[in-house]
Amino acid sequence: MTSFTVTRQIFIDAGHRVLTHGSKCRNLHGHRYMIEAVCEAGRLQEAGEQSDMVLDFGFLKDEMMAVIDAPCDHGFLAHVNDDQLLIMFRPDGSTADWLANVKAIVAKDGFCLTTDTRMGTKLYVLDANPTAEQLAKHWYVRLKPVVEARSGGLARLAEMVVWETPNCRATFSEP
Repeated sequence: MTSFTVTRQIFIDAGHRVLTHGSKCRNLHGHRYMIEAVCEAGRLQEAGEQSDMVLDFGFLKDEMMAVIDAPCDHGFLAHVNDDQLLIMFRPDGSTADWLANVKAIVAKDGFCLTTDTRMGTKLYVLDANPTAEQLAKHWYVRLKPVVEARSGGLARLAEMVVWETPNCRATFSEP
C-alpha cells in the first residue's frame, strides 16, 4: 500500500507538575516541549493549492499554533483533580465557584483555558495528568479533525509526538 507522510514540529514552553508522581516531577517545573504532528495519506492532492501534497506544511503549522501553541505556550498545564495547585491559581477574592466552573468546563470539553487567575497567567487545565503521554493523546484528539478538514479528508493525523526533553518523548496514535 502506498503511503506518504509529512511531519511538522513546533516548540512551546510550559510549566506543569505530575500530580501522582512519586519523585521530583510532582514538583512545579517546566519544559521546552517539541511537538510533532505526523500526517499521512495514501495519495497526494490532485488539484488546488495543495496539489502534489499530503497537507500543506503552512496549513499544518497554522492548526498546530491554534490548537497547541496559542492556548499552552508560556502557560501552566494542570490536572483537573490537582485542587491544591488550582487553588494557587484562583484569583484573589474569588469563591469556590471559580474552581467549580473550571471543573465544569473540563468535564464538558476535556480542557479549560483561562487567564482568570491570581496573576493573570495562562492556565490550561486537562482531564488527565499533564504527562508527555497524555499531552500527546490530548493534542492528537484536538488536532485530528482539523487535519482532516484542512486536507479535504485526504490526510489523517497518524501520530502525535511530544518531546519533553531532548532525549525523552511520548507518542500517541490510533489504529
